[in-house]
Amino acid sequence: MKWLRKKKSHIPLTEWNTSIQGGSLLKKVMNQPEQIVKEMLEGMILAHPDRLRGIKESGVLLRTDAPVEGKVGLVSGGGSGHEPAHGGFVGKGMLDAAVAGEVFTSPTPDRILEAIKAVDSGKGVLCIVKNYTGDVLNFEMAVELAAAEGIEVDSVVVNDDVAVEDSTHTTGRRGIAGTLFVHKVAGAKAESGATLPEVKETARKAIGRIRSMGVALTPCTPPEAGKPSFTLEEDEIEIGIGIHGEPGVKRTKLLPASRLVRTLFDRIREDLPFKAGDRVAVMVNGMGSTPLMELNVVHKELMACLREKEMKMVEAWVGEYMTSLDMAGFSLTLFQLDEELEALLAQPADSVTIRRGGN
Repeated sequence: MKWLRKKKSHIPLTEWNTSIQGGSLLKKVMNQPEQIVKEMLEGMILAHPDRLRGIKESGVLLRTDAPVEGKVGLVSGGGSGHEPAHGGFVGKGMLDAAVAGEVFTSPTPDRILEAIKAVDSGKGVLCIVKNYTGDVLNFEMAVELAAAEGIEVDSVVVNDDVAVEDSTHTTGRRGIAGTLFVHKVAGAKAESGATLPEVKETARKAIGRIRSMGVALTPCTPPEAGKPSFTLEEDEIEIGIGIHGEPGVKRTKLLPASRLVRTLFDRIREDLPFKAGDRVAVMVNGMGSTPLMELNVVHKELMACLREKEMKMVEAWVGEYMTSLDMAGFSLTLFQLDEELEALLAQPADSVTIRRGGN
């Protein structure tokens, strides 16, 4: 019996709208690189019309019910390429708005101002900002503009990355995945009816208790750049990377999961310092191209580290929360809880990425 073989059909390369940059073919699922953020936001709204709406041509995603009367509004954001952050965390019990800039580029002050105005119900607005120079400057300018229009507004800056004290993109430590724990507890505090100063104080307390560090197995490739952000040999990894494709603070040979997790854990634990008896929330955050299989191996090793140091894990987030496009790797975050923060972390939330009912 003969098998019938059909001739393979090929779609002409030109119809895929790919591009060749730096002598290599850039393969991305997209139309035009300059439209990818706009079309991503449109796709998110179409996928989640019960949770999200947008302000046309602004890069702003809002809760469908924003502004929420009697509640402090929460705004965050930054460059795109970190999905699901930040739009995936817009919803009840978390953010009221997220502002998306272009890939790895801070949103402009006028767009941030649009978000602040859209979520202001009269009780004030808090902006949660990652510590990168562009984000800090543009959010500061937007806060000043909003205040000039009579809006009560304030901000906090997250700086959870223990890898570096300063970088080319920051003064002080970078803000990375730990920012999302700040969204959660500040969101719960705001949902409870707290005042703007109270929500800010809760956010500041959380920031002081969160530490993170990441590692890359491969670099990422920004769509418009068309080439990797740095290069690694096949057997090399970068420890202490940022979330914008920045290389790390140390390059080494590939390590087993147990040694790699221990390296990051020890640096994080010693920084606060965390101690025996601490109750902690943990995040194992994929950087974009790391399978969940591997992230769960990381979590297993992290739990072994916690048990050795007699620390109690009360909540774990394992998955992709703040990525770096298609980078392979992960970051670890430890959040030292007190009674208030643990209760706020457990409160209901209904965003695209974090959904939970009451306990």
